[in-house]
Amino acid sequence: MSLLISARQLVEEANCLIDTLSLEEADARRSDSGVQFVDIRDVRELEREGMIPGAFHAPRGMLEFWIDPESPYFKPVFAEEKLFVFYCQSGWRSALATATVQRMGLDNVCHIEGGFNAWKKAGLDIKPKQ
Repeated sequence: MSLLISARQLVEEANCLIDTLSLEEADARRSDSGVQFVDIRDVRELEREGMIPGAFHAPRGMLEFWIDPESPYFKPVFAEEKLFVFYCQSGWRSALATATVQRMGLDNVCHIEGGFNAWKKAGLDIKPKQ
């Protein structure tokens, strides 16, 4: 099969359009009440590995619907005046998600470089999914 664009290319293009926080920058913002971390991984990933403490879980497959105030699935957390810091397992899905919601009009959004894998490898705080 010959694709017009690869998944890697989509991620690279998204990364040119969005803000990316280093692990150090992201960790430094965890205690900021004006920042909301958003875990977009699948629930099985959360159950298996835990999540960043204080993160809100918004599965990637529902994200656009949870952000859109006109959607029946809208989640009020996304109407708050906060910086939303998305993350996934390795930073690919979160890059695409960040670019997509930015395109929708959610300007106060970024993602974490390297995702949860990098967070975990750096020994930063993790809590079990509850």
